[in-house]
Amino acid sequence: MFETLGSLTASPWIYAVVAVSVVLDVFLPVLPSGVLVITAAAAAAAAGAAGPVPVPVPEQVPDILALLVIATTASVLGDMAAYRLARRGGARLDRAIARSRRLTRAHERLGTALARGGGALVVIARFAPAGRSVVSLGAGKTHRKVAEFLPWSVLAGMAWAGYSVALGYFGTQWLGTQWLGTALSLVALFAAGALAAFVVRRPPSPAPAA
Repeated sequence: MFETLGSLTASPWIYAVVAVSVVLDVFLPVLPSGVLVITAAAAAAAAGAAGPVPVPVPEQVPDILALLVIATTASVLGDMAAYRLARRGGARLDRAIARSRRLTRAHERLGTALARGGGALVVIARFAPAGRSVVSLGAGKTHRKVAEFLPWSVLAGMAWAGYSVALGYFGTQWLGTQWLGTALSLVALFAAGALAAFVVRRPPSPAPAA
């Protein structure tokens, strides 16, 4: 798998593949968008990594700034696509939400959080498996205003993209080996996802009595 991704990161198509993967994984959370971003960042870092043994590096490696901007922008575009889809509604979507206690509970939490100005839940959920889907669809389904949801979506995209790029880039530079930097970065990404999932699923604290 790493060999296939490695050949992809040496191609200018890596930007398009990252963008499409990040946009679509709001609908298909199984897409490895995080893996792609980390692998591309690790490939960029490998060009300047000072390991004990020289390793051949492709002449063309991803640009870190371009990768960061593309991943962030694609994340926001995917969020807004899911938001618009859910906002328009539909009987099929209503039935799917009604059948899922997880979606219903997440939508209730999201509505309460946004009403109180606490959209940090949107940022945290961006790291959780399928959390982005639940939050974006929930914001649209509960008819939250764009002004309430969009700024938090932008912040979530920046946080997720920045974290993923930093893991791949600095992990590889620190370890001096691309494959090891990528592997440990993926472990760190999944650990952040598990922690975010725990926070999102945790019941909200009861409001203090007046």
